[in-house]
Amino acid sequence: MSSWSLCMIVKNEEDVLERCLNSVRELVDEIIIVDTGSEDGTKQTAERFTDQIYDFQWGDDFAAARNFSFARASGDYLMWMDADDVLPESSLRLLAEKKERMDPKTDVIMLPYQTAFDEAGNPVFIYERERIVRNCPRSVWIGPVHEIIVPFGNILHLEAPIRHEKNGPGESGRNLRIYEGQLAKGWKPDARQQYYYGRELYFHERYEEAEKVFQRFLKNPDAWIVNRVDALRLLAGCRYRQGREEEALEALLHALTLDRPRAEICCDLGKHFLDRGRYEAAVFWYQAALSLPERTDEGGFVERDCCGFLPCIQLCICFDRLGDRRQAEEYNERAGRYRPQSPYYLQNRRYFGHEE
Repeated sequence: MSSWSLCMIVKNEEDVLERCLNSVRELVDEIIIVDTGSEDGTKQTAERFTDQIYDFQWGDDFAAARNFSFARASGDYLMWMDADDVLPESSLRLLAEKKERMDPKTDVIMLPYQTAFDEAGNPVFIYERERIVRNCPRSVWIGPVHEIIVPFGNILHLEAPIRHEKNGPGESGRNLRIYEGQLAKGWKPDARQQYYYGRELYFHERYEEAEKVFQRFLKNPDAWIVNRVDALRLLAGCRYRQGREEEALEALLHALTLDRPRAEICCDLGKHFLDRGRYEAAVFWYQAALSLPERTDEGGFVERDCCGFLPCIQLCICFDRLGDRRQAEEYNERAGRYRPQSPYYLQNRRYFGHEE
């Protein structure tokens, strides 16, 4: 049976590190902890699980820190987690079984990463990550932030999700600060880093700058399709916020030409028409979203609500505005089957005369 090393970089994680390590300790043969400057009890917590604890001088480069951790591992395969990640029991069991009978030709294991949750704790934002990789020269992290190992060789996709359960807000503006610092030094981002830089600008409400970055990214021949689609969604968002609604719609429609339609794009189009009182057009796009599957194995972000809850709750609104109360109530009940504790669903039930 192959040996697995868990490699982590940490800083001031005493509140969550024990939870993470307890969830994964039975799976791995070795734990490597690289501390990038903790000022709390992080190292003392780590000492209860491993004696392989190393210091690393932080230099605004996540890839450098992760490569440092990988270089100290001796396992056949290298697994990474963040301190606020948790490996659920069901995922632990599946991975333990796979470890016992894994094809030795496997190079990379891709696992779903669940990073946002609804009011009941169910995942609503998911994407795949290269979570376990062969210990070999090709397993190298690249990118100062939003770092990645480019998947290679024989790739195995497993439905063994890891949950990213933050214990509070992260360091505000850190990623954008790192990008701007690197760019000031003359760093030339590749296509993927260009995309993520645009995302950081967008979520910091710097829409004009984000739009320019996305436009450059979309011209890059190395850009991945899933990233192009998401970039067009965010480009549309930039234009909406600058009052350029028709250009925003053009960006969303352009996304439909790149690949099979995704539920997220259909929901965006539905919202465009709903916001303008064009309810029949909105119905078309929201019903289209309901007909499409989740696509979690392609590397892109999956907003699970767009495949069920969101179109149903919006169709409730559309049919109510169209005067079809029966269909409106039916779609609200469908929304409730996805998220029975949603305040929107419960509020609509009261609107339709149901007492809780």
